[in-house]
Amino acid sequence: MMKYILVTGGVISGIGKGIIASSVGTILKSCGLHVTAIKIDPYINIDAGTFSPYEHGEVFVLDDGGEVDLDLGNYERFLDIRLTKDNNLTTGKIYQSVINKERRGDYLGKTVQVVPHITDAIQEWVVKQAKIPVDGDETEPQVCVIELGGTVGDIESMPFIEAFRQFQFKVKRENFCNIHVSLIPQPSATGEQKTKPTQNSVRELRGLGLSPDLIMCRCTTALENSVKEKISMFCHVEPQQVICVHDVTSIYRVPLLLEDQGVVGYLSSRLNMPIETKSRTMLTKWKEMSDRSDRLLEQCSIALVGKYTKFSDSYASVIKALEHSALAISHRLEVKYIDSASLEPTTLQEEPVKYHDAWQKLCSADGVLVPGGFGVRGTEGKIHAINWARKQRKPFLGVCLGMQLAVCEYARNVLGWPDANSTEFDPESKHPVVIDMPEHNPGQMGGTMRLGKRRTIFKTSNSIMRREPLIARKLYGDAEYVEERHRHRFEVNPELKSHFEDKGFRFVGQDVEGERMEIIELDDHPYFVGVQYHPEFTSRPIKPSPPYLGLLLAAAGKLQGYLQKGCRLSPRDVYSDRSGSSTPDSEISEIPTCY
Repeated sequence: MMKYILVTGGVISGIGKGIIASSVGTILKSCGLHVTAIKIDPYINIDAGTFSPYEHGEVFVLDDGGEVDLDLGNYERFLDIRLTKDNNLTTGKIYQSVINKERRGDYLGKTVQVVPHITDAIQEWVVKQAKIPVDGDETEPQVCVIELGGTVGDIESMPFIEAFRQFQFKVKRENFCNIHVSLIPQPSATGEQKTKPTQNSVRELRGLGLSPDLIMCRCTTALENSVKEKISMFCHVEPQQVICVHDVTSIYRVPLLLEDQGVVGYLSSRLNMPIETKSRTMLTKWKEMSDRSDRLLEQCSIALVGKYTKFSDSYASVIKALEHSALAISHRLEVKYIDSASLEPTTLQEEPVKYHDAWQKLCSADGVLVPGGFGVRGTEGKIHAINWARKQRKPFLGVCLGMQLAVCEYARNVLGWPDANSTEFDPESKHPVVIDMPEHNPGQMGGTMRLGKRRTIFKTSNSIMRREPLIARKLYGDAEYVEERHRHRFEVNPELKSHFEDKGFRFVGQDVEGERMEIIELDDHPYFVGVQYHPEFTSRPIKPSPPYLGLLLAAAGKLQGYLQKGCRLSPRDVYSDRSGSSTPDSEISEIPTCY
C-alpha cells in the first residue's frame, strides 16, 4: 500500500514546510524507499507562471513545461527526482477539473458542492499522482510526501483539510500520517521559548479533524526539554513526537537533524514501512557534504545583476546552483546582489550613492551572472554590467534574458549598431537582434512561452573553423547534445547570426532544427558564456550544473586546469570517505559534471 505523509503548517506561512517535506523524503529515500512529492497551493491560479517573483519567489520549470511553486525545486534537488506539472495541485486546477466535468454532464441531476465533489476530486488527484514514477526507472513510488501550502485555519485551505480528514479513513490509519510544522518564537526581551502559538495551531488542526503524529518545531535555538514536555502535554503527543528543527548552518543539515531525532524509526513503526538495514550511503554523502560546507576557507564572490534582488527567493534555483558549484570546488560562495537599475546613468543623477555602491559591488566581484527576467526595467543596467564583464575579461554567465542582452551589448558596442535591442523592449528597432518567437501568442499570458525540456545540439569543430574546442561542450563532458529546461518568449534573430560569428561571437549550441540560438561563447575571453535555457533547474547538490560550475571555476582561477585535465570524473566521488583530508586543488579533477 502507498504510504501518505501530509505536511501542514501553523502560526505563519514561509516557516520551512518545503525544506522539512524534502528532508523527510530524503531520509526515507536513503532507506531504499521510492519517494514522490506533491505540493498543494490553495490559491485559485492554475499555475505559478504569472506570479510576481516578489510575491511567491521564482517560478520553477519542470521537464514537461509545468510552471510550478519553488518548493518543487526543493523536492527535485533533495530527492534527485523528476516531477511533472500535476505534482503541483492548486485550487484553480481542482475547480477547473470539477467545472469541466459538470459542463460535460458527469454530475447530471446533482447539485455540485465543495463536499463531496471538490473534496473527492482532491483525493482522486492525490491517489492518481502518487503512483506516477519519478525516479527515471519507472518504479512506482512507495511513499508520497504531500505539503499543504499556507497556514492551518486559512479559509482557502479548508477544502483541502476536509479532503484529508476524509482521506485518512479511506486509506486506513497505517497508511497515513500528519506532520505539523509550527513556530516556537523566542522574544529577545526574555529569551524564553513560547509554546502558545503551537498549542493554538494544533488545537485548530485537531478541531478540523486532523491529529498530528509529529510536531516539528521551528526555532532559533535547540528546544529545551521542559518546552518539549509542555508541547507534549498540551498537544496530545509523546515527547519523542516533538521534533526540534532549529536554525542550522545549511539547509542540507536538516535531513541529518531529523535522522538524529529518530524520525525514520517513528515513521517506520507508525506506517509499518519496510526499511532496509543496509548501509545508508546516500545519507553518508549528505553528512560529508554538510561537514565540508562548514569547513570551507577560500571564498569566491559572484555579482548577481537582476531586477528582483530585494527578495532572495526570486532567484532560489540560481543561488542553489551557485552554491552547488562553489561547494564542488571547495569555496565559500558570496553573492553580491545588485539591482540592475542602480547601474544606469539615470541613477547617478538621482541617487549617486546607490549608483557608486552598485558599481563598487560589481567591480569587486570575481564573476558576473545576469539571470532571466521579463520587462524593460533595469535592462540597460544589465547591458552595462555585461559590457564591463566583456571588456574587463571577468568571468560571465548570461541565462535566458542574460544571454539575449549579451547579444544586444555586442551588437551595440562591437558591430556598431547603437539601437540594437530586443523587440520586447523596442519594437521599432532597426536592428532587432532578439525577436519574439513565431508561435508566441501575446494575447494570452499563461503557459504560452517555450517551456520545458528541449534538446540543444553542440556545433561540430568543422563548423567553427577548427578553433579550440568549445568550453561549454567540454563542461558537459564533450556531449553531442544536452537537454535542459526552457522558459522564454523571445529568441536571437537567426537572420543576423553571421554578423556576430564573423567578429568572434559564436553561437555554439542550437536547437534540433538549427534555427534557435541556444548557447553563446566569446573568443579570447576567460569565460563568457550565455545560455537560452535555465540550467539551474537541473542542478543538484552532488551534481552541479555545468554552466554554473564553469562560472565558479573561472571566478576562482581554476577553469583552465580543470579543462586541461579533461573534465573527467575520478573513480571516487568528490564526496568520498576521504573528504576529511582532501584539499581544493586535489579535488578539481574530480568535480562531477552530471552529464
